[in-house]
Amino acid sequence: MTENIAPEILQQLSATQAWHYGVLPFRSDEHNLWVYAADTSADRQEELGFLLGKTIHAEWLDADALRQALTQAYRKPAHGQVPGANHSTDAAAARVASAEFRKNYHLDALLLEAKQHNASDIHLEPFERFCRIRFRIDGVLIERYQMPTQEYPALVNKIKIRANLDIAEKRLPQDGRIFVQEGGQKFDIRVSSLPTLHGEKIVLRLLSGSETRIDIQSLGFIPQDLERYLQGVSRPNGMVLISGPTGSGKTTTLYATLQLLNSKERNILTIEDPIEYTLEGINQVQLRELIGLDFASAMRTFLRQDPDIIMVGEVRDVNTANMAIRASLTGHLVLSTIHTNSAWGIVARLIDMGVPGYLLADTLNTAVAQRLVRRLCPQCKVPVEPSQLAFPTQFKLPHPLEQAFEPGGCEHCYFTGYRGRQAVYEVIPMDDTLSTMIKEIKLDARQVLREKGIVSLPENAFSLLATGQTSLREVYPILMTQH
Repeated sequence: MTENIAPEILQQLSATQAWHYGVLPFRSDEHNLWVYAADTSADRQEELGFLLGKTIHAEWLDADALRQALTQAYRKPAHGQVPGANHSTDAAAARVASAEFRKNYHLDALLLEAKQHNASDIHLEPFERFCRIRFRIDGVLIERYQMPTQEYPALVNKIKIRANLDIAEKRLPQDGRIFVQEGGQKFDIRVSSLPTLHGEKIVLRLLSGSETRIDIQSLGFIPQDLERYLQGVSRPNGMVLISGPTGSGKTTTLYATLQLLNSKERNILTIEDPIEYTLEGINQVQLRELIGLDFASAMRTFLRQDPDIIMVGEVRDVNTANMAIRASLTGHLVLSTIHTNSAWGIVARLIDMGVPGYLLADTLNTAVAQRLVRRLCPQCKVPVEPSQLAFPTQFKLPHPLEQAFEPGGCEHCYFTGYRGRQAVYEVIPMDDTLSTMIKEIKLDARQVLREKGIVSLPENAFSLLATGQTSLREVYPILMTQH
């Protein structure tokens, strides 16, 4: 229902007003507002109309349908809380922030609301007749506001001033940072501006400014893969590389690993872009390419800082790869990420960069691939007949599928059918056989990996489907990577 109601109509009411009066607006003009309501009594309509300065026209809607629509339209923060129950201070703060932004387009209110909703990004996008604001929550973009085009430039300028960007430059992309400390919240924001046809699109990436405890046991490794991974990061030297696309949780895995390895006996150095979490006891360096502080140059300096463990945000080029190998050869453990489609694809990617096979064979001790999928809401997931599921043609089921579930929708998950996300891994520990293949540039290792009992990324994703943790639509792209 709510997908057919324009955001500017929903913005006629705050979340507090919508829930208090039990109404869902669906049409509006200058003097009138049409709403759905389970209680169409005249007294409630008159009171709301007095507040809004409009005549309210109520159409009856079943109470359950109305509650579902309100939950979707006026999403409240804090997963697991049922709308209408007693909410936390954080939930109240988010409602106040939402009302403040709707009224004044106040930047801090927008940032605080996004943080309370656990959004990872805010997208501000100008179009010809309106401007749109979306939050990315659990990896999915959700439209939150529409604002008039005449108000948008002022909001963009506020962002650019706070991020120390040039407000006069509207023709070139710019990058900056904002630090927020308000309402008990403290976090960093990475700002990126992009010139588009109707103005500058702004993307704000919300980063935690304080240490967050991330338990490596809860990330999603199956026991066998976790054991292999922990053996790899427990070695005194060598490279542990994690592959995956942007937004697949690689950095979170690295932070969990650093927290596990962090001790008074170790000197740990990181070079990151950006620093997403601050970790006490670890020396973290922010990448600054404009002044020559890139990954490769930082690592050269790191080697003179007597490190035990080095974490490099990303292996982007052959210079960074060569410095990582040099550090590994001289007795250091190097952790990093790289963009490939599979764990074994890391080998092919580095060789394509120009890294000699014999050096890679001597230094790479563990290769990991990672993806993220949304978890089904346990309160409302719906069983389906496995025979009704259409798998990718190239995917061969490891075993018959006895049960499967698809998303339903309830108040606990805001009628999305999903709550939270789960990482999926593939872990390849290097041994003599695989090292020899790397030296000889034999890049087809599918049969060897199968014989060694390596559980592939698609197989692990299929296990999440088979155990009812996620749906086929979430794992489908991963299943398509099976060769």
